[in-house]
Amino acid sequence: MSEQDLALLEPGLHRIALPLRMPLVTPGVPIAAVYFIEHGIASVVARTSGGREAEIGFIGFEGMAGYSLVMADNRSPQACFVQLEGEAMRIDASSFDAALTTSPTLRLFLLRFVNSLQIQTGYTALVNARLKLAGRLARWLLMCDDRVVGVRFSITHEFLATMLGVRRPGVTIALQELEGLALIRSRRGEVVILDRPGLIALARGGYGVPEAEYARLLGEVGLESELTG
Repeated sequence: MSEQDLALLEPGLHRIALPLRMPLVTPGVPIAAVYFIEHGIASVVARTSGGREAEIGFIGFEGMAGYSLVMADNRSPQACFVQLEGEAMRIDASSFDAALTTSPTLRLFLLRFVNSLQIQTGYTALVNARLKLAGRLARWLLMCDDRVVGVRFSITHEFLATMLGVRRPGVTIALQELEGLALIRSRRGEVVILDRPGLIALARGGYGVPEAEYARLLGEVGLESELTG
């Protein structure tokens, strides 16, 4: 964002830790703060009335949680919580709204991020409908890889099952399939990326377009820099 818009936000920004499973947005509850993530990953999760849930949005250092405020809404029907611990710059909702009101450009800039997230969500719907679980998992791992330092990260089979909206045994089989193709190495609670281009191929076009659209809308920050490995 511009230096002028950043200057409007800076007085209200405070660095905080993001522990695992920390709620950033609670469904139906007024949003108390916006979190500009610097390290770690947050998941936007949709839930049915019966309590079943699946991840529909994926946010790392490229984005923010609490983005409904950008669209003049102070709540969301979807949850957002930390799935990989890290850090964020937090600003309370009232200070954030004041900055949006003061600046003629800040909201327009942040709406580009909201647009990019909607594109990502659209592709999540596409891959969930058209790809087998192994391809969906490949895309999810690539999105994780974009947002963490290094090629390994900690994640449990149970958590992966929740994020992908499937049963845990299915995740185990899909991880074994990716290991059999020498694309990853999976240990208890940890996944190591071995072959990024191979994962991209397995994702069958489900990965790449949202990342390129983010770069077009907001500028390159690394999300699409390794699309071809």
